[in-house]
Formats: sequence, C-alpha cells, structure tokens
Amino acid sequence: MTSYLLAGGGTAGHVNPLLAVADRLREREPESEITVLGTAEGLEARLVPERGYALETIPRVPFPRRPNRQALRFPADFRRAVTRTRDLMQERGVRVVIGFGGYAATPAYVAARGAGVPVVVHEANARPGLANVWGARHAAGVGTVFPGTRLRGAETVGMPLRREIAELDRAGRRAEAAEHFGLDAEAPVLLVFGGSAGARRINGVFAELWPEILARGWQLLHVTGDRKLGEVATSGAHSRVVVPYIDRMDLAYALADLAVCRSGSATVSELSALGIPAVYVPYAVGNGEQARNARGVVAAGGALLIPDASFTPAVAAERLLPLLADAERRERMRREAAAFGTLDGADRLLALVDRARAGNAPGGRRR
Repeated sequence: MTSYLLAGGGTAGHVNPLLAVADRLREREPESEITVLGTAEGLEARLVPERGYALETIPRVPFPRRPNRQALRFPADFRRAVTRTRDLMQERGVRVVIGFGGYAATPAYVAARGAGVPVVVHEANARPGLANVWGARHAAGVGTVFPGTRLRGAETVGMPLRREIAELDRAGRRAEAAEHFGLDAEAPVLLVFGGSAGARRINGVFAELWPEILARGWQLLHVTGDRKLGEVATSGAHSRVVVPYIDRMDLAYALADLAVCRSGSATVSELSALGIPAVYVPYAVGNGEQARNARGVVAAGGALLIPDASFTPAVAAERLLPLLADAERRERMRREAAAFGTLDGADRLLALVDRARAGNAPGGRRR
C-alpha cells in the first residue's frame, strides 16, 4: 500500500485536476491511502469531503508582496505550516507528494524535500504560479497542461479530466442532453458561459445578439453565472435557454456545436479534448494567463480569440455569425481542437508519479 499526499487548492483550477487524479488513483490502487492537503478557506474544503477523501488543512499563508505586518509574521507562520505538514506526512507514512499549486502546495514541497519524499508537480496554467515555480526546482517530475510552460524539467501531460468528461460520448448523449435542457437535438447549439461567477462582458453581448443567433437556425444555451442572471433578460423563445449555473457540464458539452467562453485552463482543456470549436474571450484581469492558455489551440486552428476589450456586439456579430453559417470551417476547428487536446491527462501525470516512486524505491535512483 502506498500513501499519497495531494496538495493544493483554493480555486477550481487547482481542485478539479487534484480530484481527477485522486479518482484515478483510487480506481487503480483501491488499497492505497489518499490524503488531500488544503486550507479551510479554499474550494477544497467543500469539494474534497464531498468526493469522499480525507482533507487535512493548514493555515493559509500567502507570500508577502510588500513590507507590512503580514510580512513580519510570514516566516513563523510558514514554518508552522511546514511543521504541520511534515508531522502529517510522518503520521500517514506518505511516500509521494503530488502538488497542484495554491497555498497548501509550497509547505508540502518544503516538507517533502526535508523528509526525502519525492514530489511531482502539476501546473494547469500556461503561466505557472509561484508555488509550482519553487516546487519544480526540486521535483522528481513536473507535468504541465500546455506546451511551452516555463518550469524546470517540465513535460506536457495535459489536464487531468473528470471521468464524466474524459469518457463522454457526445453523439451518444446528445438526445439526453437536449431533453435535459429543453432544446432540440436536431438543431445546432451555441453554448455560452463565463465560469461559475459568470462574465459581464459576455453576458452583455449575448443579451443583445441572441435574436441574430436564433434567426440563423441556431439554439442558444447561455449560462450567466450564479450572481449575474439579472444581467440577461430571459424570453419565451423556445430555442433560447438562460440559466445561472449548470451542474451537468458533461451534458452541456454533449450538446454544444460551438462555444463562446472565458479561457481558464480547465475550460480550454475540456473543450479541446472533446473537439468542441470555441471562441475564447480571455478574462483581462490578472497576469494574462487566460490569453496564454488559449494561445496553443488558437494557433492550431481549433479556436478563435477575441480580447475582452474588443468583444462588443458588433465585433461578435462580425466574427461569430459567419462561423455559424460555415459548417466546413467548424468541422476543421473540431478536428484541430481534438488533435491539440488530451483525454488521458490523469494517466500521463500518474506515469510521472510511478517514475518518481521507482526512483525513490530501494535500488532505484532519484532524479
């Protein structure tokens, strides 16, 4: 039996691949022990116990960006987090640490290095976070979603996908998906979404553009975000469904012939792996990681990119409406997206884990 510590969390971009890897580990090694290290404030506090895994928490210790009271407390707070993690690893007999970034990852990397436990790092974004930049320096294996991500020793493995996404039979589930959303399985569907929080820019464009879409024989499935439903007036049009949130994205993907959305790492990975052509409107706030996430599949021809500041009803009509009428172009995009994406990211990452374990076994050689 092997004891694994999976460290990371905070956002869905860290938690979802962590859970996908945990699920795959549980399937192939049901006798092994899986512990997740996170914080009490992150999304993992809810999602990890719901999935049936043991969650251990450490204090959220952000790296100080400026000299202030928090910066003065940081060294002692960080040492306590590392000590707590080291004690947990010793108690559970952890043999491998798999880190996904976020506040819990760095203490796990430091504790593992001190204990001589191999670390495998997974980086979901094209632009890596600070925790994984540090962790990769001493890791036995580093897996990235996108080619060109600048991490020491990185290998492209793709995104670990949830089983319901990785094994989705889109054609076989289309009728079920259409019934679920109250749409027609025979007519094409445009899926519009902006993540769980929604995207005000995207909502505003499609609040205005939807009659043009329906007039071209398309249906619209528009996910506004939990707190942004009021931004988009609903209508009695049978071919237009406006909802705040979808908890069955597998069925939404089964129905989608084209998507317009933000370009978070998980979104780009899932749409590409399933061969769904997309128009990405990257979230403009932050370090530009969403534009970087979409760059590869756009260059491959599987998607278009429109900057957030340029995404107006006029520009969307100019770029999007001709695409709705061009089935041949959409089919090319579908093929290129599928060729760019990966469905077996979890297995590819676990191949790095197996290699790290072998290198740390008696008679083996650590990198």
